[in-house]
Amino acid sequence: QVQLVESGGGLVQAGGSLRLSCAASGRTFSVYDMGWFRQAPGKGRMFVATIRSGGQTYYTDSAKGRFTISRDNAKNTVYLQMDSLKPEDTAVYYCAAQTGSAGFDQWGQGTQVTVSS
Repeated sequence: QVQLVESGGGLVQAGGSLRLSCAASGRTFSVYDMGWFRQAPGKGRMFVATIRSGGQTYYTDSAKGRFTISRDNAKNTVYLQMDSLKPEDTAVYYCAAQTGSAGFDQWGQGTQVTVSS
């Protein structure tokens, strides 16, 4: 089992930037597909971006061109660089790891991102 700890959330004005980090425990981080999800108030948890163990990246349409997911396997860390933030990006952001074949099965505790207009 891998433990995930997110950091980097906060309050930012519209148009600003934040970089989220997710530190993972364990020695096999490099083989996991990693992802970022978010949950806005009153809504379900939604996919934002993923980076596969081989480095391929995928984004939800609303994140394309504004967010960048990356990973540093030497530091067991995955990042989400968020630029041109909008109030609708306000949510709790969760880091997730896919350690098996059944989708993302390990989750962090979440970090709050609030974008003011």
